[in-house]
Amino acid sequence: MYLRMAKRVLLEADKRLVWKLAYNFGLKGALSVQRFKRRLKRGEYFPPFLYISVINSCNLRCQGCWVDVAAKQQTIDLESLTRLINDAKAAGNSFFGIVGGEPFMHKDLLKALSRHPDAYFQIFTNGHFITDEVAKEMRRLGNITPLISVEGTEIVSDERRGRQHVLSDTMRGVENCLKNHLLTGVCTSVCQTNFDDLVQEKWLDRLIEMGVFYTWFHVYRPMGPDANPELCLTREQQLKLRRFVVEMRAKKPIAIIDAYYDGEGKALCPAATGISHHINPWGGIEPCPIVQFAKETIHDTRPIDRVMIESKFLHDFRQLAASSTRGCIVLERPDLLHELAVLHDAGDQTARKTAAAELLAMTARTSQDMPTQEIPEKSLVYRFAKRFFFNDFGAYDHPVSPLKAPAVPQKT
Repeated sequence: MYLRMAKRVLLEADKRLVWKLAYNFGLKGALSVQRFKRRLKRGEYFPPFLYISVINSCNLRCQGCWVDVAAKQQTIDLESLTRLINDAKAAGNSFFGIVGGEPFMHKDLLKALSRHPDAYFQIFTNGHFITDEVAKEMRRLGNITPLISVEGTEIVSDERRGRQHVLSDTMRGVENCLKNHLLTGVCTSVCQTNFDDLVQEKWLDRLIEMGVFYTWFHVYRPMGPDANPELCLTREQQLKLRRFVVEMRAKKPIAIIDAYYDGEGKALCPAATGISHHINPWGGIEPCPIVQFAKETIHDTRPIDRVMIESKFLHDFRQLAASSTRGCIVLERPDLLHELAVLHDAGDQTARKTAAAELLAMTARTSQDMPTQEIPEKSLVYRFAKRFFFNDFGAYDHPVSPLKAPAVPQKT
């Protein structure tokens, strides 16, 4: 499998883009994780990976979307985005996830990313705005990987995403990326309506045949004003999905990403471990995209690393999440998250201003944390990578809930 993957990279990929990936993301990303570990020893949390929602607008209306895509358009302007990325790079970061809304609706997106040839960007997109010209520009820049969302068959895609002809428009974007030899990924928010179609070897085989280099199976999370909880996976389906991912990683010449398990199959939350946090289109600093509350903003005069390190709200969120579950606190204990937001008077970061009411209305359900049913990685490469660069970093060893005891003071 590893030889087949290496052959694909050598024969199918633009070598300059592979070098950018290996250096900007691989080597420099590994160094940023090492800096993160050193900061942890000083009691300081600044994540090595930042996810930035550059815009709230989107051309689609997906089921269960928590972003105010139909509200008045809000973007992170060019200069604020440039300062944010420069601050993070100064603290040792090199990788940034670009999300939305639909990022390509931001008129200055590629101009902004072109200012940072020493960084690497993963753009989460529906692919509809990736024309041949846009793909050519991404290839010229060399430091961007598009991660394009495919939500199922044509009928399922139209239903899931609230528009017609969604799949054909998305696949056109994928084709433009592949034609220009971009290191292209395809992701899916796995739910009841696409589980049987996409959690299949034949789907991975199709992606490999097309030339896709990696994929990511998210688990659908019922959030927002129209949460659609009936689309949620059952516990059995989540186990089946985890087993499928582990087996395919050791079998197929395509990279399969996940952000919610360590090498032993134990669940983790990237926001609880502190390895990633999220910036919303208004500049609010949130623990993760579905925790839509914040106390701090990127428009602070302090550098972004100091803002996050000195944030009592982010500190207490990590402690609360780690003390409550190894899974997703939003799904399992929305009541505790609401209490924390009230405790800190953390502002509702949505345009609709109903995030607190939505939390109170949620029904607690299972997430990826399944004690005694862990499924360890079979692939030695993935086990090695997770051991050194993606694990819980001790977050779950001795957490203290800020709702039960005073928070541990941070060193600054």
